[in-house]
Amino acid sequence: MSFQPSEPRPRAGITAVGSLLPDDALSSDALQREVARGSGLTLPPRLLTQATGIVSRRVAAEGVYASTLAVGAARRALARAGLGPLDLDLLVFASASRDMVEPATAHIVQERLGSRAHALDVTNACNSFVNGIDLARSMILAGRARRALVVTGETPSRAVRRTPADLAEFRSGFAGYTFGDAGAAVVVEAVERGGILDVDTETHSEHWEVGGIPGGGSRHPRGDAYTYFRGDGHELRGVFEKVGTAVIDRTLHRTGMDWDGFARVLVHQVTVPYLERFAELTGVPAEKLVVTVPELGNVASASIGVQLDRVFDELEPGEKALFVGLGGGISIMTMVWEKS
Repeated sequence: MSFQPSEPRPRAGITAVGSLLPDDALSSDALQREVARGSGLTLPPRLLTQATGIVSRRVAAEGVYASTLAVGAARRALARAGLGPLDLDLLVFASASRDMVEPATAHIVQERLGSRAHALDVTNACNSFVNGIDLARSMILAGRARRALVVTGETPSRAVRRTPADLAEFRSGFAGYTFGDAGAAVVVEAVERGGILDVDTETHSEHWEVGGIPGGGSRHPRGDAYTYFRGDGHELRGVFEKVGTAVIDRTLHRTGMDWDGFARVLVHQVTVPYLERFAELTGVPAEKLVVTVPELGNVASASIGVQLDRVFDELEPGEKALFVGLGGGISIMTMVWEKS
């Protein structure tokens, strides 16, 4: 019997990326002054800046929605790929923000782009975008799609309580003062080499109540009081410190890689102290990080997409990046990607 070589294993990869930032910038000092005026609270000077390391963030203007930012980023990604909207057969809107409860925001994005793809939403807090990329990859490897566009549009600045009633309410919503707005998009398609090489996840759902925006679902369908982010930032950080390194250690062990093997490490960024703590716990060299949080704040699931857009062109074919997603719920996700 003659030897028959096996078919090459199919691969899917990110071939283009785009991002979009709102025009309007809001400094932490200006945000703090607004909160102090609206609430009557006396707050320590530069509290927000010093506690978070966030100097400013971008905020979506009136009439700019999650879909608006996603569409702008999508157009840039498609242009970079040399593609048109009709070249897509899967469109995933993967975001913690959305335009409305129903229909899926993916349909709003699709209508504005003029595409005719299978369109759906994926939501998993700040891990939404990486989850969306993984879903697109899985659909391509399963033969269900040939080319996908994964987009996110994040407007968490609209979940910030600008007029807390008292100090307790200010503290309960403090993590929300880190938020900024942004959009990102990637094209995912079959590639001959490189691509997404490894994906791993770890989920600790017993911590789902630590932080979030409770309004808009069946528990609290109405009432402005539920539309603001609330949560204990210290508790969130504690949970991530406790469980967050295990999946990274597992990924490095399974792939046989160390930090020298990655040209860049793109990690979801909440605050400067948290990013510094992440580097300390994992040992990732600071020069491999793409630091955006001081100027953009916590842009939720758009964080990794914005970082990737900033370094995509400087990466050479064959160079690898590690994505590290952290999301409320609690979920941690890693993705090893090699530029094709």
